[in-house]
Amino acid sequence: MGALLRVVRLRKAFGRVTVIDGWDLEVEEGERVAILGPSGCGKTTFLRIVAGIEKNYEGEVTLKAERIGYAFQEPRLIPWITVVENLRLVRDEPSKIAELLAEFDLEGFEKFYPWQISEGMRQRVNLARALLFEPDLLLLDEPFDALDLKTKIKVMEHIVWKWKEKRFSMVFVTHNLKEALFLADRILIVSGRPTRILDEFVVKERPSSFLDEGISKMEQELTRRILNLLR
Repeated sequence: MGALLRVVRLRKAFGRVTVIDGWDLEVEEGERVAILGPSGCGKTTFLRIVAGIEKNYEGEVTLKAERIGYAFQEPRLIPWITVVENLRLVRDEPSKIAELLAEFDLEGFEKFYPWQISEGMRQRVNLARALLFEPDLLLLDEPFDALDLKTKIKVMEHIVWKWKEKRFSMVFVTHNLKEALFLADRILIVSGRPTRILDEFVVKERPSSFLDEGISKMEQELTRRILNLLR
C-alpha cells in the first residue's frame, strides 16, 4: 500500500483572497480522511481540486486513483430525466443500480424525476451515484445534512459496509465531529482563511456503530483539541 493522494505546498487564491495556504498531506490506499474546519475555509475547494474540477492552483497534487466518486454538497441531479436515468449516466448496469436503490430505500422511485422527490431522497441518489462508480477514491462534501437522523445513520453505516467490502480511499468534509469520528481513520483540523492544516486527530478505536459510547468520549477529546488550537 502507498499514497493514493499526495498534496505538496498546495495554495489556492481567488483574486486577492487566499483560501488554501500551504497544505501538505497524503492519503493512503484504503484510508479514510476527514477534513474538519469552519465554513468558507476552502474544504469544498480542496475536493474540487482533487477531483480535477478546479485546475487553477499552486503546488503539487498527485493522484493515482483511476475512478473518483464525488457526492456533492447539493445533489446536482439532471432534473429532466428520472432517478434511474441519472444513475445510468454513471454506469448502465441495471442489477447494480437496483441493488443501490434498495440499499438506500429508493425502491419504487426509479421513474420519478428529481423534482418529484424530497431533498433527502435526492441526496441519497447523489450518494448512490458516487458509489455506483465503484471508486478508488470517494469524495464526500457534507452529504448528510439533508438527511434525518435515522436515515443519516443508516446511510453512513452503509458507506462503512461498502468501504469494508471495497477498501476504497475516502476524503470527506464535515462540520459534524461525530460524523468524522464514525467515518474517518484520521481527521485533519484546519483553520479559517487563509486556511492551514493545524493538527490531525487519529481515531485509535474504531466505533462499532454511530451510537457507540466510545464516540462520545473521543468527541470530548477532539473538542478540547480544537478549542486549544483556536485559542
